[in-house]
Amino acid sequence: MGDALRLERVRFSDPDAQTLVAEVQDHYVALYGEPDETPLDVGIFDPPGGGFFVGYADDVPVAMGGWRLRHDVHPWGRRTAAEIKRMYVTKAARRRGYARAVLRHLEDTARQAGADVMVLETGTAQPDAIAMYEASGYELVDNFGYYAFSPYCRSFAKPL
Repeated sequence: MGDALRLERVRFSDPDAQTLVAEVQDHYVALYGEPDETPLDVGIFDPPGGGFFVGYADDVPVAMGGWRLRHDVHPWGRRTAAEIKRMYVTKAARRRGYARAVLRHLEDTARQAGADVMVLETGTAQPDAIAMYEASGYELVDNFGYYAFSPYCRSFAKPL
């Protein structure tokens, strides 16, 4: 089912990406009472230290996700971590395999850029996301990053 998704590399400032970012931020407000306030510079996902992708179904932007290299995160002694950020599928496009397709694409492109481990932060109010990450081989690790001290934060990693 996820085969119908066409993923395109875009800049984080791309209008379709920013439309989806606004939507996911509204989603975070509904779940947690506030948006994700992790500081993200506009160029943080630019190659070679990152990648950002929008997924299109029938030319409609329905999914997105990005990764950025994190030189300060070293689960299991790995040296080159790529952190997933802003991964999202619109409500209307869920249950079609798009999230798994985006996740695989993020893993593949980060691996090609030299990452040896993928890391991410998610939250306790997102059990479906946690279940998908665990089913995709991600394991809980010590919290890191902007939300490291939040009781709602759950951090995961997967060797690449």
